[in-house]
Amino acid sequence: MKNLILTSIAILASFTITSCNRDDGGGDQLKIGMTVQDLSNPTWSGYCNAIKKEAEANGAKMNFIACESNVSKQIMQIENFVSRGMDIIIVHPADPAGIESACREARNAGVKIISWDDDIENADVRWLINNYDLGHKVGSEAATFIKEQHGGTAEVAILNYPQLPVLLARGNGIRDAITELAPNAKIVAETSAINPQEGISKMETIFQSNPDVKVVACIGGGGSVGANEAAKAAGKDADDFGIFAVDATKPELDAIKNGGAIKMSVIVTGTDQDVAKTVFGFAQKLNAGEELPAKVFRKLIPVTSENVDQYYTK
Repeated sequence: MKNLILTSIAILASFTITSCNRDDGGGDQLKIGMTVQDLSNPTWSGYCNAIKKEAEANGAKMNFIACESNVSKQIMQIENFVSRGMDIIIVHPADPAGIESACREARNAGVKIISWDDDIENADVRWLINNYDLGHKVGSEAATFIKEQHGGTAEVAILNYPQLPVLLARGNGIRDAITELAPNAKIVAETSAINPQEGISKMETIFQSNPDVKVVACIGGGGSVGANEAAKAAGKDADDFGIFAVDATKPELDAIKNGGAIKMSVIVTGTDQDVAKTVFGFAQKLNAGEELPAKVFRKLIPVTSENVDQYYTK
């Protein structure tokens, strides 16, 4: 009987320890939670998987999840990460103002916050892009194409996403650059598209109403990949048809390298692996108590047929 009681106590103690530390994988293991807007976007799925791979290669644990651009859902995800004992939370805000209180409470609980793209108040480091400048770079490349391929006159479509402030600024930069640098071009359509499915459907609609569109400028890789598929299906992916975008995802680089409709996409920071090393480096430093700049701005690199091999992997 005595041995049975001791065995029962040992099992109960083991269960209690396992339950309390179910996400630890070791008391000193760095634990990272990441919540993003949309994993159907190849840009974000690529980033998240690369960061997870980098974290695990360095003995850390990383979980990522999408909120489907729902701020209430993202708040619950942040709260859940805190309750699971995450050391670092990386957040790509669905609504910057809407998640401030959740991030403040997380920091009060001792969790470090990395804000991706948005300059939120309750973050330990903000990894930022000047989105207007990024959009202006896309529009500038499109304007150069309009002048070189069409003598400065062409019909243009813009795939934007004004639902998010950072992407609204990016769309404004695209529009301003085309208007300033190719004043004889005509923007005939402007609609939102954040992922490939939306890019396909929106471009199909645009082609029906404006069959002479020759240039498409996109705020992100999701829309550009969809636009490229729509252009191929419509038989429009010729040398005089150009798509210009941001993210330089693998499908975009494939199109650039193989002479597709996508002529340029701006890569921000570098490859997925470059991004992963940078973000995981932030997490390591914050976890070690190191001071980081409150704001870190990312490098913008236009990728064209001339330099695509630097960033292209099969």
